[in-house]
Amino acid sequence: MFIDHSKIYVKAGDGGNGALSFHTEKYITNGGPDGGDGGDGGDVILQAARNLTSLQNFRFKHKFIGNNGAKGMGKKMYGKRGEDLIIGVPVGTVVKDLETGEIIADLTEEGQKAWKEKNIDTGKVVVAKGGKGGLGNMHYANSVRQAPQFATPGTAGEERELSIELKLIADCGLVGFPNVGKSTLLSVLTRAKPKIADYPFTTLEPVLGVVSKDDFSYVIADIPVIIENAHEGAGLGHDFLRHIERTRLLVHVVDLAGTDGRDPIEDFKTINKELEEFSLELASRPQIVVGNKCDGVTDEEIDKFIKAVKGMGYEDVYIISAAGHIGIEELADKITERVSQLPPTVLHDIADGSERVYTFDEGKKYDIIINEDGNFEVTGKWITKIFNSTNFGDTESTNFFQRTLENEGVFEELKKMGVKEGDTVKVCDLEFDYYD
Repeated sequence: MFIDHSKIYVKAGDGGNGALSFHTEKYITNGGPDGGDGGDGGDVILQAARNLTSLQNFRFKHKFIGNNGAKGMGKKMYGKRGEDLIIGVPVGTVVKDLETGEIIADLTEEGQKAWKEKNIDTGKVVVAKGGKGGLGNMHYANSVRQAPQFATPGTAGEERELSIELKLIADCGLVGFPNVGKSTLLSVLTRAKPKIADYPFTTLEPVLGVVSKDDFSYVIADIPVIIENAHEGAGLGHDFLRHIERTRLLVHVVDLAGTDGRDPIEDFKTINKELEEFSLELASRPQIVVGNKCDGVTDEEIDKFIKAVKGMGYEDVYIISAAGHIGIEELADKITERVSQLPPTVLHDIADGSERVYTFDEGKKYDIIINEDGNFEVTGKWITKIFNSTNFGDTESTNFFQRTLENEGVFEELKKMGVKEGDTVKVCDLEFDYYD
């Protein structure tokens, strides 16, 4: 099964906690604080790879968790940074934030190559940033506080849901109704071996072939058939129209023989209408019109078709028989000429030559609710980590806890919610009376 879109959840590693430690050594008294910092959490990275051709790896696995940073240790030893989690995706993958729809990256080059050339956006992207490691108590010693009994916890790694969608990297796309001969044409233009049969929807997934001429080569994609109302999901077109969005050139194949009583001119109009409904930009791409199965029609019918198509503004019209190898060489030369002259198509112009890393944002660190007892309660992962790292038996550590709450706006928000002096405020397992 060809998988070309998926939804995944990614969570970067949490930062390690800072260490609470004091230097102890024989014959040395009051060695002082020596708690080291925790290591940063590992990032989650998507990297494009040429050896991957679909999103098959995401068919059953949708959750990816990064590695946590190690906690700090005594003797001013820093915790190890969490190893980055690198997830391979095919070249041509577009990554979006599922909640906002924001395009994070368009991975159009192989990751390692792009990384070395410092064109980071095109091959490799950090989609979730690891949390920062906490500070050890060695950072909090000063002339007044010589033995700090506290350290800070690491922050949580970024988490988000992503939409990943594969849009094939192909220079030229073959479009047309079922049974017009696209697969046969691809097989004679390239060494590709698509499935060929006399029934609709023979091509159930995009097939790629490479054309090499002199020192120039390019990729042609045989896109699964488009039918009327494909842009609304009819047939297979809705699922696969995305795969011709990157193409520089469209080769529109029409069945001149009118198989199943079809009208080639009307078919030509219908397909172009579907392209326009799907994307005006796509419909405006250069087109070479190919009238196939010419060995089954009269010269008058061919002339009528050419006149009608040129009357619509399409000058490049070629009459061929893919099965009979008629007119193939001339068509191949023309496709090669046009592709070599056209610039690569840019779908999402977000690359700026610098590393694409999203600024880490924990979002709101806490929530304040009024519980069933009518008391104010501060909740959240961040407040729990701060609470667990506090030594409430030590005055300095307790004061640090209170200052942290004040700096993060907890007390200000309590006031906005109507807290009064003497009201009970609960933080984790601690209840205290509020006084301004």
